[in-house]
Amino acid sequence: MNICYLINQYPKVSHTFIRREIQALERLGAKVSRVTVRGVDEGIVSEEDKAELDKTVCIIGSSTLQSLIFLMIGVLLCITRLPKVLRLWVKLSSAANGTYVKHFIYVMEACWLLRFCRKNDIHHVHAHFGTNPAAVALFCRILGGPEYSFTVHGPEEFDSPVALSLREKIHYSKFTVAITAYCTSQLYRWADFDDWSKVVEVHCAVDEALLLEGSPLFENAYRLVSIGRLCEQKGQWLLLQALAELVLTYPQIELHLIGDGELKDALQAYVATHRLENNVIFYGWQGESAIKAQLDAAKAMILPSFAEGLPVVIMEAFARKKPVVSTFIAGIPELVNQENGWLIPAGSVDHLVAAIESVLVMPNECLAQKGEQGYKAIQERHSAGAQAHTLYQKMGGL
Repeated sequence: MNICYLINQYPKVSHTFIRREIQALERLGAKVSRVTVRGVDEGIVSEEDKAELDKTVCIIGSSTLQSLIFLMIGVLLCITRLPKVLRLWVKLSSAANGTYVKHFIYVMEACWLLRFCRKNDIHHVHAHFGTNPAAVALFCRILGGPEYSFTVHGPEEFDSPVALSLREKIHYSKFTVAITAYCTSQLYRWADFDDWSKVVEVHCAVDEALLLEGSPLFENAYRLVSIGRLCEQKGQWLLLQALAELVLTYPQIELHLIGDGELKDALQAYVATHRLENNVIFYGWQGESAIKAQLDAAKAMILPSFAEGLPVVIMEAFARKKPVVSTFIAGIPELVNQENGWLIPAGSVDHLVAAIESVLVMPNECLAQKGEQGYKAIQERHSAGAQAHTLYQKMGGL
């Protein structure tokens, strides 16, 4: 079965779970074409992502003007089908506050995708995220392209469900993937009841190479790691506030921050102002081997997010048998509990300080027990092979 994976930007450091999903489908026998709407605007860190980049076709190439001309030619070639898509174009554009130009670009990209699918005998298109990739897949289907599905992660899709026309995207899809039960419930809110049966829960998977055999290490009693984009929704401001309190009692505490983003300069300035340079280390984006090493060296992984779907970094921490401190939001409680970590109210510095202090004073054998429970949860719920099998069946394979 020939499948096209459509992503807004691919490969990205934060989208390694998509790569794992694609590779798991290929192991099942699928032939997967990778298509990215636009080029990646960040450095490619890992060798795995560099290999994926070589396999990926970009709709908007290096010359935007030239690309748009080719896309316009695609529209003209599809002129006989345009009346069928114009009504939907108006509907989706109106729902998104009159973004007619932007949605017409989606139509042009859909024409490009239609030609690509016909040329490569694509049987099914799968888009990741319910944003513009799902819109392009929808328009491509209306223009006569293959059936499509898309995966919804949150929280961005649930911030603007009407503007993103989630109802229409679900209605025209063959099926729609929710990554958690919480995500399923939010899609039910915006889908017609008759389309509820199209929503299927398929979990993101952890890289099986990360799964740790044997016992985890807890060599440094004061070393913590946090992994994620440096942005408002990940709660790093809260984390640094908590650290400024904890360092008064635990001056040896270390926080290793992996990730990059728009808050990097401001967070570094906060660290300098509060004289935390010896306690907080910024690494930027790291490859999977470096992330593995950081998790292995840490006592726990801390992620005090304000908005999430279900972070893959939590799965990666559990794969290395490390407990997790995170927040009681969205799909996180479906994986993190008192048996394998700590759940705290989002936005509470006091609760975060207390949870981290519990990590610091807990005996290693108790931490190891929590890590084992997290590892067990990953094996049961987030196997790449099992999740890909479910997805491939829904696509019509196997």
